[in-house]
Amino acid sequence: MNPKVDWFFEKDTQWQAAYQRLRSIALDCGLTEALKWGCPCYTFKASNVVLIHGFKDYCAYLFHKGALLKDTEHILIQQTENVQAARQIRFTTLQEITDMAPILKAYIHEAIEVEKAGLKVPLKETSEFSMPGEFQKAMDNNPALKAAFKALTPGRQRRYLLYFSQPKQSKTREARIEKCIHMILEGKGLNDR
Repeated sequence: MNPKVDWFFEKDTQWQAAYQRLRSIALDCGLTEALKWGCPCYTFKASNVVLIHGFKDYCAYLFHKGALLKDTEHILIQQTENVQAARQIRFTTLQEITDMAPILKAYIHEAIEVEKAGLKVPLKETSEFSMPGEFQKAMDNNPALKAAFKALTPGRQRRYLLYFSQPKQSKTREARIEKCIHMILEGKGLNDR
């Protein structure tokens, strides 16, 4: 157990007992506990394997390379269509976790084997993401914006494309693009400050 993570398990939440059980299962598998993204993350030789997180309706194990797991029990969930590598196993009760403990350990051991083998999730190329017409128009009208966008890392490009594509209304897409132009010109990603 990593004392820097204890606060997560001590906070008053509806998932406190479930979090404790998920923690013990991960640690029983020989993983190292760390705090990443404000959540307990369990690693094998510094590679992220599984993370514990919670939401209003459920808590979950998030397998960082879950797309590579066999999922023999058909319990892995892709959070959204844009999530490429990670997969969740969701829980709504402590009893569920207790009943599934052997299965959860098997999934964790499989995820460790994925890390040992050095497997990587094949990610979509940036060109495979849809380009909102409003953003294409903005780049066509502003060569500096186009050059700055192309200079961004592929991950930053994809994040912007997803962010710009989400709204249903063109006006909202245009507002998002306008708000982000200065960040792109500065070479910053959507979440960079």
